[in-house]
Amino acid sequence: MEYLIGIDLGTSGTKTVLFDREGTVMANSTIEYPMYQEKNGWAEQDPDDWWRAAADTIQDVIKRTGIDAGEIKGIGISGQMHGLVMLDAKGKVLRKSIIWCDQRTAAECEEITQKVGAERLIEITANPALTGFTASKILWVRNNEPQIYSQCAHILLPKDYVRYKLTGDFATEVSDASGMQLLDVPKRQWSQEVLDKLDIDINLLPKVYESPEVTGVISEEAAKLTSLKAGTPVVGGAGDNAAAAVGTGVVTDGKAFTTIGTSGVVFAHTSDISIDPKGRVHTFCCAVPGAWHVMGVTQAAGLSLKWFRDNFCTEEIQAAKGLGVDPYYIMDRQAERSPIGCNRLLYLPYLMGERTPHLDPDCRGVFFGLSAMHSKYDMLRAVMEGVCYSQRDSVEILKGMGVTLNEMYACGGGGTSPLWRQMLADTYNCPVKTVKSKEGPALGVAILAGVGAGLYPSVEAACETMVQTNPEQLPIDENVPRYEAYYDVYRSIYPALKDNFKMLSKI
Repeated sequence: MEYLIGIDLGTSGTKTVLFDREGTVMANSTIEYPMYQEKNGWAEQDPDDWWRAAADTIQDVIKRTGIDAGEIKGIGISGQMHGLVMLDAKGKVLRKSIIWCDQRTAAECEEITQKVGAERLIEITANPALTGFTASKILWVRNNEPQIYSQCAHILLPKDYVRYKLTGDFATEVSDASGMQLLDVPKRQWSQEVLDKLDIDINLLPKVYESPEVTGVISEEAAKLTSLKAGTPVVGGAGDNAAAAVGTGVVTDGKAFTTIGTSGVVFAHTSDISIDPKGRVHTFCCAVPGAWHVMGVTQAAGLSLKWFRDNFCTEEIQAAKGLGVDPYYIMDRQAERSPIGCNRLLYLPYLMGERTPHLDPDCRGVFFGLSAMHSKYDMLRAVMEGVCYSQRDSVEILKGMGVTLNEMYACGGGGTSPLWRQMLADTYNCPVKTVKSKEGPALGVAILAGVGAGLYPSVEAACETMVQTNPEQLPIDENVPRYEAYYDVYRSIYPALKDNFKMLSKI
């Protein structure tokens, strides 16, 4: 038999999945870890938490299946994007990783824009300077922790730190590197011009590969810690969204997906690079060699629902334990008790600032229209609807750019919710599909590993075999205008509060 492993390094935990070569799940294992928020708007994690979780989950899936590690033909890694991992010359982590949702770098974004030039920055990196991206984090450490920066010998992204621990190699790939703001996205290589203007030494950065390329092999040391066979190839893998695209089969023009994970994404594949001159959506290299993707990002999509669960759904959590089900299953049933529009209650999911379409690190979450008649269930449904409206913002921008959206898929944890999928279908007014596999990014990087290991000739060919779809979920005709009316109100709230968010951030 031939098997593949996909490792999905997320914000809440790392999940490792063992697949056969047809994409069937043989075993999966997840380990969670904390996020540290020392100040409002800050977000950090310990890279060694990621490595321990990856090593232990790999060992677990091999042990539980009892397979011969020599039958594992390749390994791919998916990862949360934009995180900054800094290592010294001996490969030791210098500080906690500043991760994707951290918002501390507004001043550094201004510095980047001033040094590179706003238009030139978009021409090269396909995006404006953003607080979530890695380049501004590098400058923040240099500006605020010079003693740490002076010791830095290697800069890696989260998944690439796990790769380093597995193989001993410093490597990345184009999809994840696109989110660093240091890559020439049209040329798919580091931009010496940007690096020079920001005074960042290119030798700090790893070698860049295409996503299905082999970047190294499992070292003897890692083999002992993971039960893998030394010499097993590890491919480039992909950033979480690019990996989810492969795992959903969104690898040709006209296909798109919406994911509701910790963050939310609307992602469309394109063979021709397309850049929004206003910088409201992101253009990155995708995991298919020679192609790109355009995506809009909601910072706190599933995070909004998790925040609500953790703070207001103690009863639902206890009930779920008693029934042996996920708390989100109970929460879906509770949200259905509230009508569309939540009795005239709206939620803006800006818990961690926002990217698309506002590019505003200072905006924050809002319940709008709250009255004494509202219940917890109205607020719960409002959170779910607000995330859908935020995703709709991205869809409208992509359409305006001329990006073709013929097929829409739903993935991520939120994509498993029939209620949330129906909200998306009604809000977008288009059918929404799902794939049979629930493994998303893990399947995507396993597919890439299959290509790198020579089991398949291309990413597209591998997807034809390994990705299978379920029947589509159609919009309900009478629901569409009801959501549209609330979406119109939703769109008007941020402009009215924009200045107030700025005032609040300065207190």
